[in-house]
Amino acid sequence: MASRTGTAGPGVEMTRVGDRWRVTRPWPARLRPFLHSYAGYWEAAAAPYRVRLVPTGRAVVLISLGEPFAQVRRLGEAGRGSAVTGSLVAGLEDGPRVCDHPGGQEAIRLELTPLGAYRLFAVPMSELTNRVAGLGDVLGPEGGVLVGRLAAAGSWQARFDLLDDALAARIERGPDPAPEVGHAWRLLSRAGGAVPVARIAAEVGWSRGHLVRRFTEQIGLTPKTSARVLRFHRAAGLLAREGVNLAEVTATCGFYDQAHLNREFRDLAGTTPARMAAARVAEGAVAL
Repeated sequence: MASRTGTAGPGVEMTRVGDRWRVTRPWPARLRPFLHSYAGYWEAAAAPYRVRLVPTGRAVVLISLGEPFAQVRRLGEAGRGSAVTGSLVAGLEDGPRVCDHPGGQEAIRLELTPLGAYRLFAVPMSELTNRVAGLGDVLGPEGGVLVGRLAAAGSWQARFDLLDDALAARIERGPDPAPEVGHAWRLLSRAGGAVPVARIAAEVGWSRGHLVRRFTEQIGLTPKTSARVLRFHRAAGLLAREGVNLAEVTATCGFYDQAHLNREFRDLAGTTPARMAAARVAEGAVAL
């Protein structure tokens, strides 16, 4: 089992926040175009908890090395939600998801760019939109082999070495996204969603309909929905800063007015901007 002390290996940083440890190491240059975040976790106290996951414009891989999630479901969804209980993959979302965990989590969590996920998963991202799937259902048998090797590794440094090599190998042989889709995503993400779809289509030289079809296949959301998610994500980040008010966020992110801001937060996160600003938000998760 990997070390749970400060002797986790060169370059590995361990930070304790409450009852949770977070373990990080800079990922190599070969993976930087494809990742947003990369961290290991474990909980010092096994207390049950619930979090709400809100849209971020990113895909997620969670490699479970300890207690699995008890339930993962869309907010407002009836029944017990997803049957996925171990290591999982989540595509891009256009609404909130609730996760219940019994406590005692030990995991590695990756946030990927949509096109990084397209190359890693080697399936149309539209098949994973608003879905949570088992890691093995997406990566095949090699996913289970990787989880076993990570669990048996003797240090976090060894875990990260294994993971870096596995990610790089799979991404290298994955499908290449269309350059036009990559350019369209960069235009949207750099503008925080504040660019018209017609302008993007003109910029990449495609008709609007063709752009929507190819973009949705390789990103997972339509350009218009992606713009909403990116604008929301930018606004949520600004609200987390001390001293920022709703009027500033409304103007900076391109909402028509504060009523528009409120509607988008209700639709995409199931809460209000003020409540989200007051909550503890970490990597797309809002503590409930």
